[in-house]
Amino acid sequence: MTEEALLALVESAEGGDVAQRRALFAALYDELHRMAQRELRRNSHATLSPTTLLHETFLNICERETAPAVDRGRFMVYASRAMRGLILNYLRDRQAQKRGGQFEITSLSMELPVAKEEDFDSIKMNEALEELMRVDPALAECVDLKFFCGFSLAEIARMRSVSERTVQRDWEKARILLHQYLDGQPIE
Repeated sequence: MTEEALLALVESAEGGDVAQRRALFAALYDELHRMAQRELRRNSHATLSPTTLLHETFLNICERETAPAVDRGRFMVYASRAMRGLILNYLRDRQAQKRGGQFEITSLSMELPVAKEEDFDSIKMNEALEELMRVDPALAECVDLKFFCGFSLAEIARMRSVSERTVQRDWEKARILLHQYLDGQPIE
């Protein structure tokens, strides 16, 4: 499918037409499936299959009235955020089940519970990205496109109509700010 045809499909899907969203998912299925595989590799405790995650993402996006997707890149960012949200909900639910779920606790330990390192990292990274999005949405989008969607700096530059060096600076700044947050410092 040509880039122009894909852009027309993205624009028509943005209006809330479920049939157009289905067509958009079909056109980007392979790319979205690879993104789901990458997400699940990062979150090894999520025992979902990439296909299940992708289909849950599709259902999640189709249920919404609008999907802010001005172009292919923004749609991919939107899909990656939906995937991450589904994975985080899955990991939180799984942690709750491991810790008793909905059962009433009758005795309490005097020790603080220790979260698994992998689960904590995913949740902390999501918090860091949300904080970065609050401070600078363009940097958060750069992280989504590079880290979660797997686009190269050159591809991101073409999507944004800027130089590759500009994207590289954004990527480096975003990484510094995320590391600061993960080290316990506020993002400013």
